[in-house]
Amino acid sequence: MPAEWAVHAATWLSWPADDDLWFGHLDAVRGEFAELVRTIARFEPVQLLVRDEESETDAHARLTGADVTYHRVPLDDVWVRDNGPIFVQRGGDVALTDWKFNSWGGKFNWHNDDRVPEYVAEQLGTRRWALPFVLEGGGLEVNGAGVGLTTRSCFLTDTRNPGLTEEGYAFLLGDTLGIQKLLWLDGGLENDHTDGHIDTITRFTDERTIVTSVESDPHDPNHAVMGKNLADLRAMTDLQGEPFRIIELPLPADYLEGAEGRLPPTYANFYIGNGFVAVPQYGDPNDARALEILTPLFPGREVIGLSSRAIIEGGGSFHCVTQQQPAGQAWQSE
Repeated sequence: MPAEWAVHAATWLSWPADDDLWFGHLDAVRGEFAELVRTIARFEPVQLLVRDEESETDAHARLTGADVTYHRVPLDDVWVRDNGPIFVQRGGDVALTDWKFNSWGGKFNWHNDDRVPEYVAEQLGTRRWALPFVLEGGGLEVNGAGVGLTTRSCFLTDTRNPGLTEEGYAFLLGDTLGIQKLLWLDGGLENDHTDGHIDTITRFTDERTIVTSVESDPHDPNHAVMGKNLADLRAMTDLQGEPFRIIELPLPADYLEGAEGRLPPTYANFYIGNGFVAVPQYGDPNDARALEILTPLFPGREVIGLSSRAIIEGGGSFHCVTQQQPAGQAWQSE
């Protein structure tokens, strides 16, 4: 599995379609999605999944002139990072792994979304490995040099792969995605329906640099968990036994309340593409500070802040709604 900053052939997304899932905010969500898609399409092709005629018509109207290819596919939701394929490379060949998706332990409808990798493989004419394990892309972060990061609060839930231990995951991900060293943090953000995906809190920005979310308010429930993660990261090493460079990234200062309680806004849910990084913004006092911290970590890329205030109502942001397709030729069956 290549790192996200490796060259992309395209980015895959799914267009928002269900107003109930967005608690009546669908139009605002679509507006923010359009800005994200237009931004990505300035740098690389976009492959956009749309579930019906209304969705496709709406997307076309908002994305006129953008480099977007449309695919009519049955969909339940938009979180293609989790239900979409995880691509792998061998030399110049690209294939995909197709993991089971059960909507973060059966929390929502998922049966249509679980079939997305199969559709993508057919469209690309590339090899697909169907695996009998539940795995969401947002639950795993890689540096492209053999190291992976995840959280116990997510991977070790009994609603995903009961009985699969840390050692079992290490073997599984080594065998399927080439991860030689799997590092574990304890948990994620409060009220994150993914059970604490790594991509909402802690990310690689290069092979040896990690940004991790911190909460300065000792009375905030996220303070202790993020502090423990920070301490653990400082003790971790790469394959050569060298410590990582750890950069602290503040969480948004304002408490955001949604229809189902506290929302989990975070700047760590950025998306890295060809020549750019899209960073979620929330109209928060820490928005500018997050951009200041992230910009020097991505030399040669334009770091772009885009509004995600409506999208976060669904529980995720830019990384959660994108899936990169690495550059390369289709890996044919052997």
